[in-house]
Amino acid sequence: MKIHAQRGTKDILPDEAFLFQYVDDVFKETCHAFGFQEIRVPTFEATELFARGVGDASDIVSKEMYTFEDRGGRSITLRPEGTAGVVRAFIEHGMTSLPLPVKLFYNLNCFRYESVQKGRYREFWQLGCETFGPESPEADAEMILLLDRFFQTLGLKEVALEINNIGCPVCRPQYLAALKDYFAPHLSDMCGDCHERFERNVLRIIDCKVDACQTVVKDSPLQEAYLCADCKEHKATLEHRLDSLGVKYRVNGRIVRGLDYYTRTVFEFISEHVGTQGTICGGGRYDGLVETLGGPAVPGVGFAMGIERLLMELKATNTPLPTPSKRDLYILCFPDTRDAAATLVYALRSEGVGADFDIMDRSFRAQMKYAGKGDYLALIVLGEDEVKSGMAKLKWLDSGDEIESSLSADLLATHFYSKEA
Repeated sequence: MKIHAQRGTKDILPDEAFLFQYVDDVFKETCHAFGFQEIRVPTFEATELFARGVGDASDIVSKEMYTFEDRGGRSITLRPEGTAGVVRAFIEHGMTSLPLPVKLFYNLNCFRYESVQKGRYREFWQLGCETFGPESPEADAEMILLLDRFFQTLGLKEVALEINNIGCPVCRPQYLAALKDYFAPHLSDMCGDCHERFERNVLRIIDCKVDACQTVVKDSPLQEAYLCADCKEHKATLEHRLDSLGVKYRVNGRIVRGLDYYTRTVFEFISEHVGTQGTICGGGRYDGLVETLGGPAVPGVGFAMGIERLLMELKATNTPLPTPSKRDLYILCFPDTRDAAATLVYALRSEGVGADFDIMDRSFRAQMKYAGKGDYLALIVLGEDEVKSGMAKLKWLDSGDEIESSLSADLLATHFYSKEA
């Protein structure tokens, strides 16, 4: 019986792995330009971290986490998102005492047991950034500008920025009370999950995807009418900075977050492509999360995006993407020149040339056939005469041109350096 990959997971084969690496490289370069440093955190954490940080009323914690008891009887969870683990590391390693701001980025695999759809998996890869320290909306703007630069560098154009302010502990209670007053008479027309959300966190009803619930939601109160003076100023300052730097956006009062730790600014980059409309990236401010997880009162802001969803968007919009480079050199050999071929190949690899020779005990004819299919830049036939003379013909397969070359690894390597240049 064949064993298959588990539902909701996928194998990332070489051609796609190359694109994953490409996106990661562009992201790293962008993050470095904005002064961010990379962090890596464990794949699993104590379940309490996510119950406290993400919120035990959230769908992620209540329905989607991969949680198990380890051999020591501890409740362990595979991370469903990156922020909580990064905040835990920030606190645990005394980074709260570092000069602020502390700016971190990551590339993590995450796990959620949710409905499998196009672009949505149970194991998925997530890029993200977190900034700790500043309470100023300038930090919110910097996150948005980083993403704007990242998408521009990738060549992704059919995206729109939407922003909202969901208030703070001072003004949000009044808004939540207004939502309860509004939704209470409509509960009989809403789904069972929204009945539970009404009791545990009424704000989550706004994000319900059920059509009947959205019919009710469309006329519900907006947070903007209940913002306190500080939140209004925060919102106005962020919008001023985006305006001053020419970043286009629209205010969407229906953006909320499925995670409990968000306050004030929330934002999303939305696909405008007809075939892939949806959220590419989401983020916002979480000023109380560090304190909730046992640290001092240090404000924070961040975002995360799924690589699979991003690549789907890049392909759907026909954004130009790079292709894997051809392998450099294949050396065809005979039984009595195999040792010389092996010596040359390993010497070339030490010089940075991607060189191969036959390790399948193929005939010369079979080696020729393989080399033709192997997508190499060049090949060399290494016979007895070439070994004795120390010279061979280097054939470039794209043009058919041949040059006489020394078999000295360092000299032979210069042909590939000049080709790349």
